[in-house]
Amino acid sequence: MPYLYRDSKPRPPALPEAAYATHSSGKGYKELKEECLRRGVLFEDPDFPASNSSLFFNEKPPIPFIWKRPPDIVKDPKFILGGATRTDICQGDLGDCWLLAAIASLTLNEKTLARVVPLDQNFGPDYAGIFHFRFWQHNEWLDVVIDDRLPTFKGRLVFLHSAEHNEFWSALLEKAYAKLNGSYEALKGGSSIEAMEDFTGGVGEMYEVKKAPDNFYEILEKALKRCSMVGCSINISGAAESEAKTPFGLIKGHAYSMTGIDEVSYRGQQVQLVRIRNPWGQVEWNGPWSDNSLEWRSITPSEQRRLCQEALDDGEFWMKFEDFKVHFDKVEICNLTPDALEDSTAHKWEVITHQGSWVRGSTAGGCRNFVETFWTNPQIKLHLTEKDDGQEDCTFIAALMQKNRRKLKRFGAEMLTIGYSIYENPGRDGHLGKDFFRYHHSKARTKTYINLREVSNRFKLPPGDYILVPTTFEPHQEADFCLRIFSEKKAITEDLDENVAIDLPEPLNPTPSPQETEEEKQFRALFEQISGEDMEIAAEELKYVLNAVFKKTKNIKFKNLSLISCRNIISLMDTSGNGKLEFSEFKVFWEKMKKWINIFLQFDFDKSGSMSSYELRSALKAAGYQLNNYLLQLVVLRYSDEQFQIGFDDFLNCLIRLENASRVFQALSGKNKDFINLNIGE
Repeated sequence: MPYLYRDSKPRPPALPEAAYATHSSGKGYKELKEECLRRGVLFEDPDFPASNSSLFFNEKPPIPFIWKRPPDIVKDPKFILGGATRTDICQGDLGDCWLLAAIASLTLNEKTLARVVPLDQNFGPDYAGIFHFRFWQHNEWLDVVIDDRLPTFKGRLVFLHSAEHNEFWSALLEKAYAKLNGSYEALKGGSSIEAMEDFTGGVGEMYEVKKAPDNFYEILEKALKRCSMVGCSINISGAAESEAKTPFGLIKGHAYSMTGIDEVSYRGQQVQLVRIRNPWGQVEWNGPWSDNSLEWRSITPSEQRRLCQEALDDGEFWMKFEDFKVHFDKVEICNLTPDALEDSTAHKWEVITHQGSWVRGSTAGGCRNFVETFWTNPQIKLHLTEKDDGQEDCTFIAALMQKNRRKLKRFGAEMLTIGYSIYENPGRDGHLGKDFFRYHHSKARTKTYINLREVSNRFKLPPGDYILVPTTFEPHQEADFCLRIFSEKKAITEDLDENVAIDLPEPLNPTPSPQETEEEKQFRALFEQISGEDMEIAAEELKYVLNAVFKKTKNIKFKNLSLISCRNIISLMDTSGNGKLEFSEFKVFWEKMKKWINIFLQFDFDKSGSMSSYELRSALKAAGYQLNNYLLQLVVLRYSDEQFQIGFDDFLNCLIRLENASRVFQALSGKNKDFINLNIGE
């Protein structure tokens, strides 16, 4: 049962200082290192061994790799040499340039770097062949421990390495990230935003500059005030254009960083400027507002100092925002969570996180195209109460992430196509049903469904209550997901999961009737024929009675009831404890049975004798049982077939188990509600 809904309550962001130790021994980095020093051995990680299983899962190494420790590669290895810089990141024989670009951005922020790469590590006297790194994963920080054996060929590192051959922090960071995702091969192909998020716990946004919203300058300004990581680039039309230099000194297909945004008064007009940095540390924009342009002569020295403007060939330059929109094509913003920011930083995001699952047959309803099952997806209520400063609307970013798909690559998993829709809340509690979505349009939604790890969009909506529905594009696709809401003002969220509730009619007490109905006469005759004078029947005899009745009923296409169903019926109705059913007990049960048959027929839309498992929530509610997503998933896993269909025999057994459970529930007077899991999930 790989994808099972557990706890979707909103959670605040986790802190890296409380990073969770992930080693299989249960021990943390310090304890493992001290143990190695005490024993006088170098650490060997059994969780990520120096073998082909850690390298590839679909192919064999093209050359014979030899795993070596840095002291076996060079005479004087260093963890970090002269500070961690972009020159420490040189790509090897692995298609993970997306990861390398993110590591290069990481080096621009010393505090963020120190959170991911603890700087108190070295190859000094206390060297024990063990290192550790911290990564964010789905609202928690993980401390990943590795040994320092690295794949080499002819004495050189095969994968990521530094320009300085005796510096190893970047190669070890890549190994830790490979371990986090299952193997080096799992790192092939990806988006820099994915790694940026894993380094910061932030949320990524992507903008096509030519299609950016009208308030794009305001978006960038707020992002930089929050210390968000902002990257930008120029598209290429082919491999030949990669790193080609334009007449204005810009490099195509190259990752730039945006480091500042401001306005200056120029010849009586306010001019919007952005500051861009080329991580090469050289090669700059040579157009208007570049380092030595004429525009700066009209700006006072004090204003230039305020903008930190210096005419240096350091790779950093100012340019007019309008020129930026002309020459650049893509902007990526990694918005940082409050814990990633300095305490003095203003304009922090408010962040809340939900965890959930799409489970086949119960909560994997697919997108709005599949209206019959769309409503069964998880639903999250979003309360927007405070307007943005000076605005009439509330700004928030909704980011939906599918979990562990890269790690599951070795088992054939691919990124699913995901997205979400946002509806105005109709003002009622509980999980919204099919008819609501059939007749109401969404107020907002993801721009497109896409097979990325995370999809995120920024929205501005009036204050009020909304329902967010995260989905896969196709129904029946299973995955765990993490939904994060970043809001400018505090927002409140809650999962629209049903509370477990039981609403059954009072049990019927058989009372003597002066005259039997025709139906009762037929049952009595059948009883007398089968049971004899005691008018009691066992499970085998009950099976004969019920199946005989069903065969004569035209509108019922049920298969024969099973013997186990009949045993369960007797266990429910047998008041004497003799394992048999008296006629009076059977009459009470038959009234239940007629109600359950009518409910089943109501949801057997195609009259095939079975109902879709996605309709089970509504069918059980009609019978008096309200289940939350977790219990519903258990029931569906137990009673549905491979085509997500539930026959009447299974529906009947489910209801009997629920009624038995409800009796225990009432007997316990609510002291222990977890018993339902045991009674219906086995």
